[in-house]
Amino acid sequence: MCTVYDSEYRADSHRYDTMLYRRCGKSGLKLPVISLGLWQNFGSQGCYANMTDMIHTAFDLGIVHFDLANNYGHPYNGTAESNFGRILHDMKSYRDELCISTKAGYEMWDGIYGDKNGSRKYLLASLDQSLKRMQLDYVDIFYHHCPDSETPVEETALALDHAIKQGKALYAGISNYNSSQTREILKIFRELHTPFIVNQPSYSMLNRWTEQDGLHQLAQEEGFGLAVFSPLAQGFLTDRYLHGIPEDSRIGKGNTWLKNQLDQAMLAKLNALNEIAAGRGQKLSQMALSWILSHEAVTTVITGASRPEQIRENAECIQKIHFTPDEISEIEKILA
Repeated sequence: MCTVYDSEYRADSHRYDTMLYRRCGKSGLKLPVISLGLWQNFGSQGCYANMTDMIHTAFDLGIVHFDLANNYGHPYNGTAESNFGRILHDMKSYRDELCISTKAGYEMWDGIYGDKNGSRKYLLASLDQSLKRMQLDYVDIFYHHCPDSETPVEETALALDHAIKQGKALYAGISNYNSSQTREILKIFRELHTPFIVNQPSYSMLNRWTEQDGLHQLAQEEGFGLAVFSPLAQGFLTDRYLHGIPEDSRIGKGNTWLKNQLDQAMLAKLNALNEIAAGRGQKLSQMALSWILSHEAVTTVITGASRPEQIRENAECIQKIHFTPDEISEIEKILA
């Protein structure tokens, strides 16, 4: 049920005391170690009062980074940005305390120019649309959402650089780029003196491709940050599936891809990890976030939420981001 909220927003002036912040790579920008992503639950079918409560809750916890993309918002692309823009209107006096990022790269609008690509035309047009939806003059970080093999990487880099020179973005980012692709575009950014500061990959206890790919090491060597998404592996690293499949879960609603992953071996792994989490005084989801943040290359973890309580619960993970050698050893044995 949607609740009524007070449209005149008042923030807690002590919110920064409850959050940890890390410098994004070698840049001057600091991000909260927990960020709020608006991929799910901020679309046209969501409850606007609940969306507003989630944004306010996050901000009062010191979560000042909000991550969006042009195509976020189920079932209509762009509705997450539009709803976020409406909420921001009542928080406009806090704009300089917020770090807002958006992305472009996947399919967005009908026609050949709104299809998945990294062209200059698509990226710059998309950014203009995003700014209009969010009622903003600029975003703090503008990402290319995914690599495009059909567009020269120079064109994509120049488009991001141009957005910054126009004053419509402050920093450039990339998402879903592996280490080889990152090296290629990073070289161009360096030549252009573009303030490229972050790569946004998927990463979790159950999805460690960035370690194997060398992206963690590259981030530390080259001085950019990692903003991690899908840290809870589509909900596997929570207590939802420890004792079966709830009817209201993604698997219960018919997600066959996830269901195929949830075999007896996975259930045993999740329950073993949950035992370690309980021994640390954490929920499995909190330990999964803490584990990611124990990696120095990671600047922030982008978490989703469907209600304010989840945001508060996730934020508590910062109280226990350190692991003993024995805990690390046990976790590695389980994950192996």
